[in-house]
Parts: sequence; structure tokens; C-alpha cells
Amino acid sequence: MTNARAGIKTDFGKVREASLALAAPLSPEDQTVQSMTDASPAKWHLAHTTWFFETFLLKPFAGGYKPFDEAYEYLFNSYYNAVGAQYPRPGRGLITRPGVEETKAYRAHVDEAVGGLMDTVSDNSFGKVLQLMRIGINHEQQHQELLCTDIKHALSFNPLAPRVYAPPPGNGGTKTSDLNWIPYEGGVVETGVDWELQDFAFDNEGPRHKTYLTPFKLADRLATNAEYLAFIDDGGYETPSLWLSDGWVLAQEEGWRMPLYWQEEDGTRFCYTLHGRAPLAGAEPVTHISYYEAAAFAEWAGKRLPREAE
Repeated sequence: MTNARAGIKTDFGKVREASLALAAPLSPEDQTVQSMTDASPAKWHLAHTTWFFETFLLKPFAGGYKPFDEAYEYLFNSYYNAVGAQYPRPGRGLITRPGVEETKAYRAHVDEAVGGLMDTVSDNSFGKVLQLMRIGINHEQQHQELLCTDIKHALSFNPLAPRVYAPPPGNGGTKTSDLNWIPYEGGVVETGVDWELQDFAFDNEGPRHKTYLTPFKLADRLATNAEYLAFIDDGGYETPSLWLSDGWVLAQEEGWRMPLYWQEEDGTRFCYTLHGRAPLAGAEPVTHISYYEAAAFAEWAGKRLPREAE
């Protein structure tokens, strides 16, 4: 039990530090902006993940815990209807207060309380607390991805093409391996989580169930920018027969001509990334395309998208 307490405290600390590290290069203005209703400000992600631990861990299990601010229960709830009302998602970018520093103070307040709870919670309650800690940690890791996604979308409108993070070592490879196809026999297979064997999983990953698959093949690597560029240059965005009907309508309404964040200048294509604006790397996997674009590309290539069970 002692090792479990120490281990989950370490995991909690690492994840909480990682969120702050992602936000560190962002200005207060960066952290407040909301570029569309499906996105959230970076500051909101930092606060909401803190709200999760406060709401589901500290309030039920930490006797005598005093919330940092009672109003945050409403302000930083996202869609947890059982907890109470939520501030409307489309207006999160209008919330300039609490500011970045107060949001950090909120995080520090909750982090200290969580650490104290892990030291004092009874053995009888520890199993439930451990489960909630794991959910909260995985939940915050999801929001770290969302933070990067949302700030990238917001900064992509800036003609200065801001560089937020340094590129990772070896970024932008130039070589692509040959595409090979791995055969699978199919038959009756089991998919989904086995709750008795899995240490952690979200509820939508189960239950374990049987699925029948006909024989199929999967590519041994992801489709690349260069391959998708060939689809574009061959008129992929101008050929309705390649598209699902509702996807074609949407593509025409929104003027899709290339993936999100791609740009073309004097015949050269570029891509905006959180490492700055860079020439399109043909060997990298194509990203930021919709399901409709992926389905049209697969149709153009004479293939189809894999199904979930496959």
C-alpha cells in the first residue's frame, strides 16, 4: 500500500508539472484566447483539470478541505451534469479572470491538498481514491493534448506564425519506407477491455465482446504528406465521386483545398506547426485531415479506411 501511495503521488506530480511546462511558453493573452467554440483557452484547461481533482477527490475524501473559490465549481465544470451547471463552452474565451497567476495558485492549492490526502487517507478508502487518481491523471493527459491542439489552432491565424516549442531532435525526416500490406485472417476475435485484467481503462473502452472479421490487410505505416499531396495534385478536392456526399457538401461550403495548417506560396507548400512555419515534410504522416478527407484519399488510392475492430 505504501508503494502504491508513493507511486501515484509521483505520477500525479509529473503530470501536473507537464501541464505547466506546456503552458510556460504562452503569454497571458495566448492562454485566454478561444479561436472557435470547439476549442478552449489554455488557461481553462489548466483550471478544469484542477477542478476535476478538487471536485471528485478532495471534496468527497479530504475532510475539512476548503475550496480555493466556490465559484470555480460552476466556472470550470465542462459537461458533468451530475455535478451541477456549467458556464457555456462558447464563452470560455470571455473569461479574463481568474488570470494566469491566480489559475496557477489554484493549481498549487489543490496539488498541496491532494498530496496531503494521499498521506492521510485510510486504507479502506484508498482503493477508491487510487481509482479516481488514475482517472484524473489520464484525464489531464487528454487535456494536455487538447491544450496543444487548441493553442495551435488559435496561433495559426497569426501571420507571424509564432514558434511556441523547439522542434524535437530528428524532426522532419526525409525518407519514407516502401508501403507493405500485412494480411490478417479474420474470424471471430475479441475486442474491448477485459475489466478483470485491465489495470485502467475508460468506460467507453469496454465491455469485452466478440466480433466477426472477414480477411483483410492493413498498411504497415501511416500515409505520408507526399502521398496526400499526390491526391491533391490529381484533383482529389475537385472530384465529387471520391467523396461521401455529406463530406463533399461540407468541403465545398468551407472551401477545403488542402489539410488544415497547410499553406501554398509561389508553388511551394508550407505547414504551420507549434515549432513555427516550415516547408512541408513529405515523409511525415499526414495530419489534421477530417474523416471525409481521409475517406476520399482512401477511395482515390483504391483502398478503404480500416474499421475499429480491424
